Amino acid sequence: MQTLNVALEERSYPIHIGQDLLADGALLSRALGGSRAAVITNDVVAPLYLERLLETLGSCSADSVTPIILPDGEQHKTLGTISHIYDQLMAGRFDRKSTLIALGGGVIGDITGFVAATWLRGVRFIQIPTTLLAQVDSSVGGKTGVNHPHGKNMIGAFHQPAGVIADMSVLKTLPEREVKAGFAEVLKYGLIDDAGFFDWLADHAAGLLALEPELLARAVARCCRAKADIVARDERESGVRALLNLGHTFGHAIETAAGYGAWLHGEAVAAGMVMAADLSRRLGWLEDSAARRIRQVLEKDFGMPVIPPADISTDSYLELMSSDKKAERGRIRFVLLRGIGQAQLADGVDPGLLAQTLTAQAQLCP
Repeated sequence: MQTLNVALEERSYPIHIGQDLLADGALLSRALGGSRAAVITNDVVAPLYLERLLETLGSCSADSVTPIILPDGEQHKTLGTISHIYDQLMAGRFDRKSTLIALGGGVIGDITGFVAATWLRGVRFIQIPTTLLAQVDSSVGGKTGVNHPHGKNMIGAFHQPAGVIADMSVLKTLPEREVKAGFAEVLKYGLIDDAGFFDWLADHAAGLLALEPELLARAVARCCRAKADIVARDERESGVRALLNLGHTFGHAIETAAGYGAWLHGEAVAAGMVMAADLSRRLGWLEDSAARRIRQVLEKDFGMPVIPPADISTDSYLELMSSDKKAERGRIRFVLLRGIGQAQLADGVDPGLLAQTLTAQAQLCP
């Protein structure tokens, strides 16, 4: 097991990465902190791992554990779902010393974190991410929230977990589509500031997609270390943390316009990163060869979709992106590339060049 630390003074917490951690009673006992807990999960993860987790919690310091099982899918990441969880917590008389445990992917982690931030003005919660995307990105950093019909993650709060337990053995039950989508966030770290890591990922794509343990452990630890460092420097995204949104301005617009759940988050981010590379190329920031390589690695090496839906109009893109939570006073902020491993914030880009990217579809990064 590897243990990393997110250094946030009194809000610091560990990230544990390893195999079969769901069976580690001592680890879970330390993370739990109290004796009362609710495990929030979904109807896909629960049949696979809920019983194992409950058995482990029962063997340690947990006196009372209540499972709350939600329907699976991004379309359920709503205030209605949050209200349902509040009802369960109210009925169970959960107090401020209770702990919420997120057992699932990014949707479950975001929902649980938001409930933890708002229940009784804030209670302890633990992230147990069960998808690759959640293990390398969304479980770390304290961003929580739900979607609005007109924008992804528009309602939320910053609330750091008490700990993250990334059990890589659970990834073996992930569908192939989920595995590929998760690698979009992995590759993002290389594109932002580590060209060598991007090259390493491309060179080992086959083994990584096959979830070879040693390769996977290296990739997950590298991403978590990078995320922990960035969050420690910029907890509330006022500076460098914004670079982690590479591909997300375009990607969130795709998710919202297509209907939540039609595209997996990682798939939309993959297409969004290709769009960001294309816009960077049109601005003269990124060489054509680098833009083509980004598309090739995402599309050919890792099998991700890189062509956005053809039925999203330019006006729809602009409306969605200008209302995105990363926009400032209606001005769209992009994370663009000066090179592979060299990301930079930009706003006020040439609207004509932006329109070319938004209408390029299959011709992105030709």
